Amino acid sequence: MSGEFNLYGLYVPWLLVQSLLALALSRGMSWVLARLGFYRLVWHPALFDAALFVLILGALVFLSSTGFY
Repeated sequence: MSGEFNLYGLYVPWLLVQSLLALALSRGMSWVLARLGFYRLVWHPALFDAALFVLILGALVFLSSTGFY
């Protein structure tokens, strides 16, 4: 895996691309969980959202480093 992503001649760090994808996925999952009423069971929704983002980003980085992504 290279450390950069070429976007029409602009080199973007691969971690930034993965972070933006993880942000979109975590926001989508947060919206679904909010619609299901899951946040009534969560003590601190902001901390839960931050942990969800970190878990998704970690999974994306792991999957991309093993060549499975």
